[in-house]
Amino acid sequence: MPQTLTIRRPDDWHLHLRDGAMLAGVLPASRHFARAIVMPNLVPPVVTGAQARAYRERILAALPDGQDFRPLMTLYLTEETDPADMAAAAADGLVAAVKLYPAGATTNSASGVHSVRKVMPVLERMAEVGLPLCVHGEVTDAEVDIFDREAAFVDRVLAPLRAELPELRIVMEHVTTAEGVHFVRSAHGVAGTLTVHHLILNRNDLLVGGVRPHYYCLPVLKRERHRLALLAAATGGDGRFFLGTDSAPHARSAKEAACGCAGVFSAPVALACLAHVFEMEGALDRLEGFASLNGPAFYGLPPNEERVTLERSPGAVALPAEVATGAGPVVVFDPGFPLHWRVVERKEP
Repeated sequence: MPQTLTIRRPDDWHLHLRDGAMLAGVLPASRHFARAIVMPNLVPPVVTGAQARAYRERILAALPDGQDFRPLMTLYLTEETDPADMAAAAADGLVAAVKLYPAGATTNSASGVHSVRKVMPVLERMAEVGLPLCVHGEVTDAEVDIFDREAAFVDRVLAPLRAELPELRIVMEHVTTAEGVHFVRSAHGVAGTLTVHHLILNRNDLLVGGVRPHYYCLPVLKRERHRLALLAAATGGDGRFFLGTDSAPHARSAKEAACGCAGVFSAPVALACLAHVFEMEGALDRLEGFASLNGPAFYGLPPNEERVTLERSPGAVALPAEVATGAGPVVVFDPGFPLHWRVVERKEP
């Protein structure tokens, strides 16, 4: 008989849905998640409460019939963000967090923050109202090697900010280094999201034997010692870490290009991959905490009452290689090994 595992329905605490034809094409891929923190780095970015409300309406309008999904909206922090508008959006329950992108750090981050000093009034107001700050933790100074950007950000930005504004709740997004794991564990009021692909891949997977564009992401994949630190954080039962897939779709043509886009589209296979990872670590009993309980606890939300069941088959499970969208086909993350777990799909009454 197939092995099964039933857990509370998970949430995704870091998800890119894009907009327009891409949104309509990739939204069904997140059907196994009840809620998701939706990233605001559109063009133009989601800066105001009114823009967040309009984006949420577009997401809800694109939902396929029968897909029960609650988008948790975020605001894109700029040096012109209005603290009053932010606070009003939080008070209305419209936004669940604010996202800090260092200018130039990743996809559509040109409007991001050059100096944290310039956004301190916003951060101070966020601390007052209890709104979390989600951080893309990389410096963008040209003299800093791309593999060292996260560690430098911890030292230069996060540690001083934590010391100056200890009341501010911070999520260090898509942690990729042992230094990032250590910071989350040592700082009060800080949590960290971990992606599926950073738990599975290291930089050799990206570069050895040829460049694999569908493994290119930001923050970039790191050394194996860092991957092992992430793995221990995810599977060790530490409630400060939870799932944020950072599933980030780009059309195949934009990935397989002379200057390809950063992003891994993992949403369709995220739970299958996680079950494999936790099984290999002898930690299947901790998967529910990581995927379904720790995130709601940090954000002050109840865990989902609904359950999902994962089933393990003796043979490899056939999973989609790509998803068709009106913006072009999007390649699905391939972990590089056969997957034996799958989500048992709900049957319509």
